[in-house]
Amino acid sequence: MLGSQWESIVKFLDSLMSRLRGNHVPSFFIRKLVTQVFSFINIQLFNSLLLRRECCTFSNGEYVKSGLAELEKWIVNAKDEYAGTSWHELKYIRQAVGFLVIHQKRKKSLEEIKQDLCPALTVRQIYRISTMYFDDKYGTQSVSNDVVAQMREMVDKDNHNMPSNSFLLDDDLSIPFSTEDIDMAIPPIDPSDIALPPFLSDHPCARFLLQHQK
Repeated sequence: MLGSQWESIVKFLDSLMSRLRGNHVPSFFIRKLVTQVFSFINIQLFNSLLLRRECCTFSNGEYVKSGLAELEKWIVNAKDEYAGTSWHELKYIRQAVGFLVIHQKRKKSLEEIKQDLCPALTVRQIYRISTMYFDDKYGTQSVSNDVVAQMREMVDKDNHNMPSNSFLLDDDLSIPFSTEDIDMAIPPIDPSDIALPPFLSDHPCARFLLQHQK
């Protein structure tokens, strides 16, 4: 049974999609907006995992993984026309959770982790997760000491160039489309093809609209 938090997220997405489509918002705008919502979800979940040790556990990994499965179902049902690249926007949290729930972490080399498990994550982010992780369900251990030592050496070399919290994702608050995108998304409209609402036809001040249509 999923927690109420995931249910609330899915209900919000359903409500958002219903209102946007009910108001005939072009699919282009819906796609951009939904994609940005999922980008925000990814950032919040991923940063919480790296900042709070209680989130960096095997049990929480299973919990978040189950929630991501529900979000994937929602994205599939929404289809690419409206969901766009939403699933791709969740890649950071998906890969981090995949690391949390995988067994036999100590047998994984750094290259295997970087290339197969967490290709989108930086070494600094992987190091943070590896050193904060603890298995509250089965009592298994994190990556080997050799892998931790490799990552620590790489992180130490970069410390003088990067701030201490550089493992966090930045929230992109920019508008997810340009004026050119808007121009391309909205088809040209000929005013003469649009019928004047009947209630306006009786108003003298609206006669110029009728003349324009003629």
